[in-house]
Amino acid sequence: MTLSLLIVAVAFYVEGIVAKDSDLYGIMGILSLVGLVAFVIAFSLGIGAIPWIIMSEILPVNIKGLAGSVATLANWLTSWVITMTANLLLTWSGGGTFTIYAVVTAFTVVFVALWVPETKGRSLEEIQSSFR
Repeated sequence: MTLSLLIVAVAFYVEGIVAKDSDLYGIMGILSLVGLVAFVIAFSLGIGAIPWIIMSEILPVNIKGLAGSVATLANWLTSWVITMTANLLLTWSGGGTFTIYAVVTAFTVVFVALWVPETKGRSLEEIQSSFR
């Protein structure tokens, strides 16, 4: 996701400095579209499903309903904030918008690598004890 967003950011930056009638301008439009499609694919195959998977694997049964509801609310509120601020950011700077999004996804990779526990082959009790 980070790489695809960086591709889109570079395409927007380059598109802003070349003439509109040049071939490079058209290529940057295609490159930004390819980057966005790659982002959607990467999101769908990767981090898009993570909140739903983590909820089912790490939440204890006695709070799964309430905690799942709070996690779902947080997920949808975050999506809403991104959707509502995207147009404002794009009016400010197309390349800057996608650079910010790329930085956020890079921090997400670091966060997941450092703090999200591996759950493969572990029981719920083992996973819960790793949080203590």
